[in-house]
Amino acid sequence: MENILILPGDGIGPEVMGEVRRVIEWFGTHRGFETNIDEDLVGGCAYDAHGAAISDAAMEKALAADAVLLGAVGGPKWDNVAYEARPEAGLLRLRADLELFANLRPAICFPALADASSLKRDIIQGLDIMIVRELTGGVYFGEPRGIEDLGNGQRRGVNTQVYETYEIERIARVAGDLAMKRGKRLASSEKRNVMESGLLWNEEVTRIISTEFPEIALEHVLADNCAMQLVRNPKQYDVLVTDNLFGDILSDIAAMLTGSLGMLPSASLGAPDAASGRAKALYEPVHGSAPDIAGQGLANPIASILSFAMALRYTFDRGADADLLEGAVTRVLDQGLRTADIMQDGMTQTGTSGMGDAILAALDSAEA
Repeated sequence: MENILILPGDGIGPEVMGEVRRVIEWFGTHRGFETNIDEDLVGGCAYDAHGAAISDAAMEKALAADAVLLGAVGGPKWDNVAYEARPEAGLLRLRADLELFANLRPAICFPALADASSLKRDIIQGLDIMIVRELTGGVYFGEPRGIEDLGNGQRRGVNTQVYETYEIERIARVAGDLAMKRGKRLASSEKRNVMESGLLWNEEVTRIISTEFPEIALEHVLADNCAMQLVRNPKQYDVLVTDNLFGDILSDIAAMLTGSLGMLPSASLGAPDAASGRAKALYEPVHGSAPDIAGQGLANPIASILSFAMALRYTFDRGADADLLEGAVTRVLDQGLRTADIMQDGMTQTGTSGMGDAILAALDSAEA
């Protein structure tokens, strides 16, 4: 029996996660995927209920779960809460307490959506990049940090970019493992020309890949140039590994190449447990909480459903089931069904539950 914790979050989170629950139940009925599903609060709704973006009790559930499935957090309702209690603090605590140091962000262009990208079809068609972002180090977690009153009418904001060898080693190994399973090509991105942390990153990634993954073709690209190259010729990359700050930026650039954030999943993984070999894991869509359409049944659930597909692949070792689900999504898109965010001329528009219905029907058809 697998233990899954669902944290729907805010905005459209509950709607899209409702469709994910239906998909999980389908795999239980048709594929023998037995689960125990629990649910709790994170984000603004948790702040409203508990005065914190995630409660200690919810964190205990997350620590005990085999996988955590997250919807989305945040919204203007909570713009003025204390910084440490903001909805996003719940996500940061999950990453830190679960020690989720590796964020996997695929950027895949579905054939049926090639024309939804702002780039020309020949540049984007067939895109399949895996961005590996270091998630628990760097400038988002470095000390010292804060805003200081200098006493002369001026203030100073400080954030510290810091990495240690072990942090770079372990993310390089994750990227190396993925590259070996794909095209044996890896690009590493930093700013070694102006940042000592980037120089260390460059040297340690080179050492790990050259000694532990000698079959991989490794290249280094400065982060600003990488951003340009992702728009100019994104298919030159296969697996791309980078630090927390640049990973945040580059993965969003790559995401928008595909046409819609509503289509893209992500996985955040920790180190494998010594006894079970299974890592702590959090799966979430790349999109935000979209409070402007919350409760209207308009949200695209595909990113959350594909996040569950990543859970099937990376946590539950059910690659065939992941392939089945991803194939169902592809067939639905090929049939011309669209939610509003990916709507195109000549296609049929549906809502959140309608897209869920269609994906479940495609799964039924594949199993028939």
